[in-house]
Amino acid sequence: MTKAHVYNRDHINTDEIIPARYLNTDDQAELAKHCLEDLDAEFVKKVQADDVIVAGEDFGCGSSREHAIWAIRGVGIQTVIAKSFARIFYRNAINNGFYLIESAEAAEKIKDGDELEIDYEAGLIKDQTAGIDIRFNPLPDFALEIINDGGLLEHIKKTAD
Repeated sequence: MTKAHVYNRDHINTDEIIPARYLNTDDQAELAKHCLEDLDAEFVKKVQADDVIVAGEDFGCGSSREHAIWAIRGVGIQTVIAKSFARIFYRNAINNGFYLIESAEAAEKIKDGDELEIDYEAGLIKDQTAGIDIRFNPLPDFALEIINDGGLLEHIKKTAD
């Protein structure tokens, strides 16, 4: 079961996701050790594989660094659910094969520690803890193809043949 880690604030920026002092590597496992450490020093100790982050507006604003996606993915996060995303962060996620869910309703209703089931194709989050279903708009087919292929580079390789 997927557990929600909720940060009830807007404008969580890429420097909070992965501080600039760790940008000397592109190793996802190394970056994961420092994911969200300036926002929540205990995050990497409590997160488990397939958990989700839930946040407010403009998640991923700030510098255009793919390292932020790598750190989140490296720590095992399945997806980020937010009211909205910074556009470049959103596209970086797709280009790196990482699914994001944009839903103001979900961000407002999901509480920290809630157990979730997510059906990406149907656009449905089942909050098992609260006993509610939350619908979201699934990503378009072109984005799903890129994500399912493992990111933009792998997608290009696959479609170039």
